[in-house]
Amino acid sequence: MRRWTGALLGRRARLRWLHLILGGALFMPYWLVGTVVVGLFGGGGGLTGGDLRTQFGAYAVGLPLAAVTALFPLTRPMSVAAARTLCGVPAERFADGPARGWEARARTAGWFTLHLGAGALVSGASLALPPFAAAVAALPFSPSLRASELGAYWGLDGFPWVWAAVPAAVLMLLALAGAAAATGALLARRAPRLLGPGPADRLAAAERRAAEAESRNRLARELHDSVGHALSAVTLQAGAARRVLNAEGPDLEFVREALTAIEETTRRTVGELDRALGLLRRGEEVAEGVGPGLDALEALVRGAGPRVALTVAGAPESVPEAVSREAYRIVQEGLTNAARHAGGAPVTVRLDVRTEEVEIVVENPLPERPPVARPHGGRGLPGIAERARLLGGTTGAGPADGVWRLTARIPR
Repeated sequence: MRRWTGALLGRRARLRWLHLILGGALFMPYWLVGTVVVGLFGGGGGLTGGDLRTQFGAYAVGLPLAAVTALFPLTRPMSVAAARTLCGVPAERFADGPARGWEARARTAGWFTLHLGAGALVSGASLALPPFAAAVAALPFSPSLRASELGAYWGLDGFPWVWAAVPAAVLMLLALAGAAAATGALLARRAPRLLGPGPADRLAAAERRAAEAESRNRLARELHDSVGHALSAVTLQAGAARRVLNAEGPDLEFVREALTAIEETTRRTVGELDRALGLLRRGEEVAEGVGPGLDALEALVRGAGPRVALTVAGAPESVPEAVSREAYRIVQEGLTNAARHAGGAPVTVRLDVRTEEVEIVVENPLPERPPVARPHGGRGLPGIAERARLLGGTTGAGPADGVWRLTARIPR
C-alpha cells in the first residue's frame, strides 16, 4: 500500500505533477491564440466560453505554434533547467547549452510540445476534477445538490445510487493522481532522449575537454620552466657561494653577487607562480599571456649568475607578444639545462631579432661526464620544441664545435 501511495503522491510524483502544471502554464499563451483563431473561423465562444469542441480546437491550434517557437536554440536550456529540477532524471543525462543544429532543435521542439501538450491536459484536469469530485462526494449529504442538474445528470439523485457518489469521487481523484504520475513518468523516460546530448553536443564537449587539457598542459609547462629554472639557478648559485666561502681567502664580492642572483630569481619566480596559481584558483583558463617576455631577459640572465653572457642584436621590444613570451621561455629552459648538466661553466646566450625570424642560440662547454639520464626522461627539450612548433618555428640541440648548442628559430 505504501508503495502505491508513494508512486501516486510521493515527492517524485508531486514534483513531476508540478512539472506538468508548469507545462500547462506555458501552454496558456498558445491556447489563447488558438481560441482566437477558432473563434474567428469556427464561430466559437471567445476566450473563456465555447463548448469542448472549441476548447480542443484551440488546443490543436496551439500545439503546432508551440512546436515552431521551440525551434529557437535557447528553448533547450529552459527546458533542461525545469526537467533537471522536477523530473527526477540524473543531471548528467541532459545536454548543456543552446541546441546546436537542426537535429537537436527538432528533438527539443518535440520535448517542448510533449511537455506543454501533456501539461495542458493534466493541468486542466487538476483544475476541474477536484471541485467536481468534491461536489459529487457531497451529493448524499445535500438534498439541494441531489435536486440539481448534477444529481439528475449522473443519475445519483435516488437511493441506493446516491451512496455510490463517495467512492466515485475517490476513484476520480485516484484516477487523476494516476494519470499525472503515469504522464510524469513518461516525460521522465523521454527526457534523456529528447533533451540529451547529440553528436554536435558531444563534439563540443570533446573540444571543451581538449581545451581544458591544453590549459592544464600549458600551466604545467609554465610551472616546469619557471620553477625548474629557479631551482636550478638557485642551487647553482648557492653551491658556488658555499665553495667560495670554504676556500682560503674567500671572494666576498662573488658571494654577494651569488646571493643577489638568488634573491632576484626567487622574487621573479614567486611572482610568476602567483599569477599562474591565481588563474587556477579562480577556475579561469590559463591564458597564453602568463609569463614574462624578452623585456625581462636581462633580469633572467643576471639571475643565472655572473658566468652567463647575453648578446642581443636588434630591438626585442619589436617582437610580437606571443613570440616574445615563448622566446623568453626557450632561453630560460636553455639556461636551466646548462645549469643542470654543465654547472659552473660559462654560458653564452645570443638573441637576434633583426630578420623575419627570432633566432636564439644558447651554448655551454660540453660536460666532462655525460649527464645521468632521468628515469622518465626530461621535459625541457621536448617543451622547447613544442613551444617553437606551435608558432611555426624549429629547434635543434646537440654537440657542435666542442660545445653544447641549443638553437631555436621562430617566425615573427
